[in-house]
Amino acid sequence: MLFAILKFPARLALWIYCKSIRINKKEMLDSKGPLLIAANHPNSFLDAIILATIFKKPIYSLARGDAFSGGFISRLLYAMNILPVYRISEGAENLNSNYDTFSKCKEIFMKGGIVLIFSEGLCINEWKLRALKKGTARLTLDSWQEGIDLQVLPTGINYHSFFSFGKHVHINFGNIITRNDFSHPKLNGFYVNDFNTKLKNELLALVDHYDEDKKEEIKEKYVIDAKPVQQYILSIPAFFGKWIHAPLYIPVRHISLKKAAPFCHHDSVVVGLLFILYPAYLLLIASLISAAFGHWFGLAILVALPVMAWAFVKTKKD
Repeated sequence: MLFAILKFPARLALWIYCKSIRINKKEMLDSKGPLLIAANHPNSFLDAIILATIFKKPIYSLARGDAFSGGFISRLLYAMNILPVYRISEGAENLNSNYDTFSKCKEIFMKGGIVLIFSEGLCINEWKLRALKKGTARLTLDSWQEGIDLQVLPTGINYHSFFSFGKHVHINFGNIITRNDFSHPKLNGFYVNDFNTKLKNELLALVDHYDEDKKEEIKEKYVIDAKPVQQYILSIPAFFGKWIHAPLYIPVRHISLKKAAPFCHHDSVVVGLLFILYPAYLLLIASLISAAFGHWFGLAILVALPVMAWAFVKTKKD
């Protein structure tokens, strides 16, 4: 229920935070289950937010187990369709909990649902595909062994920057992997390696590979500047949008750079904090305007401020 409630405002938030989101195969957004989205993981939980908002059907995401730190937090994450996966670094005693999570995934598949897994296992802000963990293969092979007609969708998530506001994002979907791609697949070491090889070859074609110092090459591929007419039309609301939102955005960015950037969570923390704080900030500004100029002006500002923020993002130089 909470996932459904948050999906629409999250989509609006991305409409402001992302300057462009390009998708190579938009028909994949209509996919039905049982489906496992196997994606790379360059940008923390922003990766999951983007995919969960653009697909039409609800998506269940697998996330690092240490995020499920307490009763309230765990219930909140479960309500947002997020399930825990534990690594050995998070305590060997927690690894058995992964069997419960995989069982829940298979229940979702049997109901025609969709699950998102980050096949690299670990998030690092970089432009390349890293070695794949075994979790995707094991969940897939286990599902096939139980007779679930699971399909796997290789997915590459690519960003022009991991720190700038106004993201250019490329989502690349590859060729569906099915059990028919393998000869009598079973859950053993041979087929785990065979599956990972196939998935890796798919993802290599979907994930952009750049050295960090290739800023101009990255910009040339991703950046779409506003057309001169659009730049001119939006210049005035963009100017006000920049300065009206600065008292909120600057402290949020500062906190994120200081606390989250070293752990590759900068973008996700910024988006998360803005998602929580922006409605309150919007209501505060609207209340001040309403008190000074009347209720109609206050109501108008509730619509105008997000549009101004969008105008600024669309016209800002990358």
